[in-house]
Amino acid sequence: MAHEPYVGNDIYCDWILSGKLPVDVVAETEEVLSFHHSRPFWPVHLVVIPKAHTPSLVDLGDSGEILLAKIIKVVRQLAAEITEQYGACRVLTNLGEYQDSKHLHFHVCSGDPLREE
Repeated sequence: MAHEPYVGNDIYCDWILSGKLPVDVVAETEEVLSFHHSRPFWPVHLVVIPKAHTPSLVDLGDSGEILLAKIIKVVRQLAAEITEQYGACRVLTNLGEYQDSKHLHFHVCSGDPLREE
């Protein structure tokens, strides 16, 4: 299914959380959503986001550290499951120019890259 090209700076608020782009949900709490990446870079590639707009790991905006702890709790659970199932896991977040979408998100991944950056 083709989608309009994204031109904003927060794909998570604009497309994912608004429901414009359906995702395959893996885990969800009242404040956190995790789903399979729509264009995976690794064979196992999950994304974990806060449901409230939160700019980045170093700029939590109005969200604060309580929400960050809830996000990390989901990241830890998924990372533990992936590590147990696949033997290894990477968890990463991007900042500055590396952060394409200006909404805090963590990638929880495993395996060799599927494509070049």
